[in-house]
Amino acid sequence: MADERDDTERTEDPTPKRLDEAIKRGDVVRSPEVNTWFMIAGAVLTLMVFAGPMAQSLQTTFRGVIAHSYQIPVDGPALTDLAKTLAIDVLATLGIPSLLLVLAALFGTAIQHRIVFSVEPLTPDLAKISPAAGLRRLFSQQALANFLKGVAKVTIFGAVIGALLWPQRHRLVGLVAADPALILPFTQSLAMRMLGTVVAILALVAVADYLFQHRQWYERQKMSLREMKEEFRQTEGDPQVKGKLRQLRQQRMRKRMMAEVPKASLVIANPTHFAVALRYERGMNAPVCVAKGVDLIARKIREIAETHGIPVVENPPLARALHGTVEIDQEIPPEHYRAVAEIIGYLMRLRRLVAR
Repeated sequence: MADERDDTERTEDPTPKRLDEAIKRGDVVRSPEVNTWFMIAGAVLTLMVFAGPMAQSLQTTFRGVIAHSYQIPVDGPALTDLAKTLAIDVLATLGIPSLLLVLAALFGTAIQHRIVFSVEPLTPDLAKISPAAGLRRLFSQQALANFLKGVAKVTIFGAVIGALLWPQRHRLVGLVAADPALILPFTQSLAMRMLGTVVAILALVAVADYLFQHRQWYERQKMSLREMKEEFRQTEGDPQVKGKLRQLRQQRMRKRMMAEVPKASLVIANPTHFAVALRYERGMNAPVCVAKGVDLIARKIREIAETHGIPVVENPPLARALHGTVEIDQEIPPEHYRAVAEIIGYLMRLRRLVAR
């Protein structure tokens, strides 16, 4: 029928197992905008906190080099030592800010998904170099979203930066003739305002892009009805196999139960449907059910009991009540103590009379 749904169409929401398998093979939600935001935010924070100390440290280092340049030997070994000293000073100055930027990049990845180590993305795949696959990626929904996102960012950034600089246009023109000591504070203040605005805009872009990427990733993980059935078979087992195993367990349990019937003290039965075998010995709190069954199993219990000389007492109401309330290897419920005790007492008196 034309209106029947194809079981190969991916229309079903992915299962937790499917999502976990995707993450393990490296297919995770990944938004480059989130990483970009953390990098830029980390850079701005680094500039705000470490710009002054970094500039002061580098200024002291290079001022000393310039001030004593005439005293510094420039032969081969001395020049190498000078380069090492300057490199160590620069690295020491930039070390902590650089470490913060690395941590910001790692955190930008970790916040999107748990850390995954997988070699599958590095495995050669002919589809990645296929021209047809390349064209499909070029004109895909993801490519269109990236293009629109780039246009939107350029437009928004241009508009916002223009709005920030336009009121300062006269002061910017006047910087040409201004005192150099006044230029740095003004440009620093303006640059920080511009960077703060960029960080705020990128935060909105990162959130929107992450939601879009998550939706795209979730759509990729959707499953067809056939895949759902196959996963159910793998996790829950084939229904036919489960039925067979259940049947085998019932057979083994029935055999063990039948082996316990000869140890019973009496069997309470309905003439045709129910049979419950009970075992009672002096010192026990209450009789224990060792076997029970209906129809064929009930008849089998009676046959084994009669073969081993175990009394079979027909009491239909009590047989039905015991069958419905007591389980194998459990004591009978207290409400049946009196009825069962009367039967056991009767059998014991009958056994004494026979013994005489």
